[in-house]
Amino acid sequence: MDERTGNASTALATAMPDLPRSLMLRAGLDRWGPGSTVPCELGQAQEFCARVAGGAAENFSVMSGLVPAAVRGSFQAIYAFCRISDDLGDEAGDRAAATAWLSWWRESLHRSFAGDAAHPVFVALQPVVERHALEREPFDALLRAFLRDQVQDRYERWDDLLSYCRESADPVGRLVLGVLGERDPAAIAASDAICTALQLTNHWQDARCDLIERNRIYVPSELFRGERLEERFRSTVKVGHAPDCEFLAQWRACLWECVARTAPMYDSIGALERAVAPQHRALLWLFAEGGRRTLSRIEQWNVETCLDRPRLWAPEKAWIVLQAVLRARRNAR
Repeated sequence: MDERTGNASTALATAMPDLPRSLMLRAGLDRWGPGSTVPCELGQAQEFCARVAGGAAENFSVMSGLVPAAVRGSFQAIYAFCRISDDLGDEAGDRAAATAWLSWWRESLHRSFAGDAAHPVFVALQPVVERHALEREPFDALLRAFLRDQVQDRYERWDDLLSYCRESADPVGRLVLGVLGERDPAAIAASDAICTALQLTNHWQDARCDLIERNRIYVPSELFRGERLEERFRSTVKVGHAPDCEFLAQWRACLWECVARTAPMYDSIGALERAVAPQHRALLWLFAEGGRRTLSRIEQWNVETCLDRPRLWAPEKAWIVLQAVLRARRNAR
C-alpha cells in the first residue's frame, strides 16, 4: 500500500485501463481511485466538489448567487458527480476504458449508499443524500445514459433519442428539485420537459464536435430527408463547407424540425414556476432560460451546426443572470 495515497495494489486497481493523466488528476482518481482504502475527509471532499463546480466554464447557473446558500454545497456535490461521470464517459480514451471506469464509478455510488465511501464526491454526497432524502435511482439513471453512449452512438428514431434524454438529463432536474425540497408531481413533470429540452439543445449545438471528438450523431436519421447522412456530414466537417449542392439545405431542414420539436418544451417553465415556492422560481427560470437562449442562437445561425458551434458569450450569460436576479427580487416581495 502507498501510505501517502492509501491506494492498495489490488487486482482491481491494476486491471483498470489507464486514463489520461489530466482526467485522473481532475477527477481525483490518482488518490481515490480503485484500490483506495483511506477515505477522503468530509471537509476535504466538500472543497474538492466546490473546485469541480467552480472550474466549469458552462456552469454559470449552478454557481450563481441565486442558489440558496444553505444548499450550495449540495448543488456542488451533485454537480461534481455529474461532471466526473460525464468526463469518464467522454474522455477515457476508448469505449472499453470508459465502460470499465463508469462501471467502477457506479459500484462506488452503490457502496456510498450502503455507507462505504472513499472518493471525495461520494463522501460529500452521503450527507446530501441523507439531508434531502434523495433516492439512488436518479444517479443510477445518469450512469446508465453514459454507459449507453459506449454502445449506441447513432439514433434513427426521435423516440429513441427522447428515451436517452430521460436518463441523461431528466434525473438532474429531479435531483435539483429534491435538494430544493420541491416534490410536487407537476413540478417534476415540467422539470422533465425542460431538462429534455436542455439536452436536445446541447445535441443540436454540439453536433459537429460530437462527431469529431466522440464519433456520435444524436440527430435522428429519420428526420434527415436525404441519403448518406454520416458520410456527407463527415465530408462537411472535414472541408468546412457542404460537399454537394443539396446537403446543407437537407441539414437545415432536418435541424429546423429538431428545433421546432424542442422549443415548445421550454414553455413548461410556466408550469414549473407555478408548482414551486416563490424563492425557487428565479433559479429554475435561469436554468431554462440559458437553454432557450442557446436554442435561439442556433436559429440565428440558420441551424448550420454542421459547420460550427453557436454559443452564448459571457456578457449574454451575465445579462441572463441579471434578469434572474431581478425576477428573484420581484418574487420576494
